[in-house]
Amino acid sequence: MANKRDLKKDINYVLGDIIEEVYIWEENNPDKDKKAGEDIIDEAIASFDGFMARVSDREVENTAKHFKSIREDLEVTAKSLVEKVNSL
Repeated sequence: MANKRDLKKDINYVLGDIIEEVYIWEENNPDKDKKAGEDIIDEAIASFDGFMARVSDREVENTAKHFKSIREDLEVTAKSLVEKVNSL
């Protein structure tokens, strides 16, 4: 079973990498509109905050099931954000 620390690191790395990709795209495309990239970054930050709040929730009865649910939601969110980055 994954522990809370590892889950927090995974969330940080995954969403941080997506934000970094947006910055790289913006740097390589200075003539393009940056509004879409900023929206993706805002969504990633909001997702990060939401995931961290869920991980830190102490009122959970079954932590293993709760963490598994968070990992699954993280995967779905990351795929969605990556698709948005790829469509820039």
